[in-house]
Amino acid sequence: MTAQDHTRVRPWRMIDRRKCRQIHVGPVAVGGDAPISVQSMTNTLTADAAATIDQVRRLEEAGADIVRVSCPDEASTAALKTIVKAAKVPIVADIHFHYRRGVEAAEAGAACLRINPGNIGSAARVREVIQAARDHGCSMRIGVNAGSLEPHLLEKYGEPCPEAMVESALDHAKILQDNDFHEFKISVKGSDPFLAVAAYQMLAEAIDCPLHVGVTEAGGLRTGTIKSAIGMGSLLWAGIGDTIRVSLAADPVEEVKAGFDILKSLGLRHRGVNIIACPSCARQGFNVIDTVAKLEERLAHISTSMSLSIIGCVVNGPGEALMTDVGFTGGGKGAGMVYLAGKPDHKMDNERMVDHIVGLVEAKAAEIEAANPATLAAAE
Repeated sequence: MTAQDHTRVRPWRMIDRRKCRQIHVGPVAVGGDAPISVQSMTNTLTADAAATIDQVRRLEEAGADIVRVSCPDEASTAALKTIVKAAKVPIVADIHFHYRRGVEAAEAGAACLRINPGNIGSAARVREVIQAARDHGCSMRIGVNAGSLEPHLLEKYGEPCPEAMVESALDHAKILQDNDFHEFKISVKGSDPFLAVAAYQMLAEAIDCPLHVGVTEAGGLRTGTIKSAIGMGSLLWAGIGDTIRVSLAADPVEEVKAGFDILKSLGLRHRGVNIIACPSCARQGFNVIDTVAKLEERLAHISTSMSLSIIGCVVNGPGEALMTDVGFTGGGKGAGMVYLAGKPDHKMDNERMVDHIVGLVEAKAAEIEAANPATLAAAE
């Protein structure tokens, strides 16, 4: 148990998640009481299996639960079998318009198809894709995007709006339901977080399937993460969302990091070291900003849930350290106090503090893993 995981119940920190049925994306449960899963998507050419596998492995190392790849052509679905075999996480195949790509992706071992049934042709073709998914244990995601709504809905509503997005989603869902296929989740994404949040709130009331939450085309690393945290955070705080993707114009690994940071901030997932740090001021006894940057880089490999406080002076430092597994509070004469499990333990020179703290955190992580392997697996 970490310093922050006290047994005292804090009702003001509780999130009551929306009740929905559960589906599976490969071995990953989505919805119900399953942990909220974190997804990302490769940006390599899927036909280049080696490059795509390399990126999937980087995403796996970052903690991704599910990875999506685009399958726009036959060369991509041909490479998919090799990619799926090499991956340790379930692979979602992104399908648009051509029903054959959906059939090929299911046959190649995709765990899920991201598809809009109404966009792939006749009822017979839809049934063929559904049968392929059923035969190969493949679930589906209906992916509605404000930027690509059907023309008749744009004509009906005049512009992309929550009502149009939800109507599109429910129309596509009905196609699957009419074919007795219920292993699906839905997303209703928009680049405007207000639009996306309103659509998800409306959809959450209209259907009981799991929801894949995201603010699409959110932007670059900094602005996109902020926009996603506002939109997705609002939904997750309200209990809406069973799997998420932070859509960034950045390295896909950053999407995974941002996703876990959002979930950690809401207490919905516990993975990695949560660093609590002050913004620094004239009172700081060491360079807080530089120290935190170094620690973030050197502790990125730790997946065990832990808390670390790095505070520049004794005004807030001791209080923050009371609630963290490891803490360092700046003092005077080039040294500070190290706290372990919330208690002052020993002093350490500022020059050696980074190496020292890394060692303490790694040792504590190993101790937690040895004591609670099953608990940790469930928490992640």
